[in-house]
Amino acid sequence: MNNLEQILEYNKSFVENKEYEKYRASKYPSKKMVILSCMDTRLTELLPRALNIKNGDVKIIKNAGAVVAHPFGSIMRSILVAIYELEATEVLVIGHHGCGMSGINPVKTIEKMKTRGIKGRTLNTLEYAGLDLKAWLHGFDCVHDSVKKSVGIIRNHPLMPGDVLVHGLIIDPETGELEVIINGYDK
Repeated sequence: MNNLEQILEYNKSFVENKEYEKYRASKYPSKKMVILSCMDTRLTELLPRALNIKNGDVKIIKNAGAVVAHPFGSIMRSILVAIYELEATEVLVIGHHGCGMSGINPVKTIEKMKTRGIKGRTLNTLEYAGLDLKAWLHGFDCVHDSVKKSVGIIRNHPLMPGDVLVHGLIIDPETGELEVIINGYDK
């Protein structure tokens, strides 16, 4: 049985047994917060438990490195939607130690693309179209600096209301311990 078949088999039982009932919540985050965090598998259950959040408390956005890579990309759009449409009043950017985006080697990643069948001409077309593929794939060198940069992009966004608090934190993916990098209350 493949992964999708396993998921669908489990889901059928989940729905039939009404296990969803314990997860019912409003689409509006009760703690009025939106969290940008990394997609690292170690944080899937650890992050909510370490922050004492449960289903319905917050909006969680996950991407590689917890990075706002572009001020008008989908991450920033999601944050703004959480604020304007879903009543979030605080934003937490939570990076973590040992992130896979730290020190990623874009040249090696591009080589892996080629090995998996991406043609050189496709890569050349992207470069010609203005995409600096190496810069786009590069993560960050320092998680502290990355969190500060993402907080800065959010705070200084032209569509960000001035009354929204933006915090920057780093979580230890082994223990769940939090380190405050930027306390939004200290504007």
